[in-house]
Amino acid sequence: MFARLAEHYRSVVADLVMSLRALADGLQRQGLAATCYVCGDERQGQGASFVADLGDGHMVRFLVSDYGISWVESRNGHELVKLEGAEAIGELGRLAASLTPASVDVAISRG
Repeated sequence: MFARLAEHYRSVVADLVMSLRALADGLQRQGLAATCYVCGDERQGQGASFVADLGDGHMVRFLVSDYGISWVESRNGHELVKLEGAEAIGELGRLAASLTPASVDVAISRG
């Protein structure tokens, strides 16, 4: 059972990495500063660091790896919100949904 759960989590991480890359590309097409750095072997999607500047000093950072998932939102360098796990994925989904659907086609996997 534990081996199956570990493999499922790795699959969720790989899906999130792919979604983060698409989200960063979509934000860039909208003229916003966004980056996504993939960790490890790019084909396996072992983890990623996503950072986006949403304007007016509003920044978000989403980290995903085999060690965990986290969302940090800040304004003018002050941390406002830090979420982990399913709550972090939910915030990522909210961000993706708030974007113009024509310019960003991202499916956020909730595992």
